[in-house]
Amino acid sequence: MVTDLYEFFEEHQDEFLKFDRVENKLSLRPDLHAFLLLDKLSPGKRDMVSDAYHEEIYLDVGVEKLLEAATEAELIDLHRCGVHFFSEYDCLGMFV
Repeated sequence: MVTDLYEFFEEHQDEFLKFDRVENKLSLRPDLHAFLLLDKLSPGKRDMVSDAYHEEIYLDVGVEKLLEAATEAELIDLHRCGVHFFSEYDCLGMFV
């Protein structure tokens, strides 16, 4: 079970932006695949993008809820799509 998302993504840094390694793609677009997977794992009623700042978007996904629902393989797939953890804001985000 993953308890620290920042450390997990650091340990799997070699998977970052390796979308070609995702086996069961929900979309051929990495960002859309990530959004669909995040919505499946942590459903919500607000926009997925909660904020943006200097070529970064911040995602409206509860990290604790995500860690309860996601497998390690799903977290790696998110990282392959470009999702990372902003420790200073305690949230998920992506570069645009």
